[in-house]
Amino acid sequence: MTAPRLLQNFNGGRAFIVTANLPAVEALEATLGKLGVTASYPALVGGRAQIEMAGLQSERDILFIDGDLDNPVALENEATFRLPPVPVIGLVGVEAPSRLKQLIQLGATSFLRKPVQGAAVYTALFLGINQFLLRGDLEDRLDDMDRRRRGRRAVVKAIIARMKQSALDDDAAYDSLRREAMRARQSLEDYCEAYLARTGATAPVANEPVHGAGKRAGR
Repeated sequence: MTAPRLLQNFNGGRAFIVTANLPAVEALEATLGKLGVTASYPALVGGRAQIEMAGLQSERDILFIDGDLDNPVALENEATFRLPPVPVIGLVGVEAPSRLKQLIQLGATSFLRKPVQGAAVYTALFLGINQFLLRGDLEDRLDDMDRRRRGRRAVVKAIIARMKQSALDDDAAYDSLRREAMRARQSLEDYCEAYLARTGATAPVANEPVHGAGKRAGR
């Protein structure tokens, strides 16, 4: 898995600017237009921005969120520590720790001071979007590692089941499963889980230890 390519051209992007202080962000809208990014201002109803989160597209949309507003966007990232659906750039006016903390919890990966200066917009976009992409790539890698870790038990059980069914030693059982996984174009972990489900094979690892099987599952 390779790292994502850094994005330098933002033409075609869509910016949703969540603020109640329009004069402070006039330069932001103007500069975004020069960069090929369209800007809109979601209405605030009861202090909450009217944005259809399910309709946001991570490859083109950006959220600019005014940190002087109280919880203006329905992004629940604090409990899960997951990335928001799109890059978030914080608009900073009052530099109180609680305001900055709120932007961090919303997933902000870059910041702009208010009133926004046009010269700072490209840098904030570059950092905010590319940090979002890099963090997303890291999350994907960690998820893949966790999935493979959980799948090791299935690999060990499948090796033991194949040994019992085909009178093979652990090396031969592992190799046969690996070849079948390659032909099926699946990871070894996914193939072994499907193999166990398909055959109904059981192999109580704790009662029937096989020398080398656990080691091979980590290949």
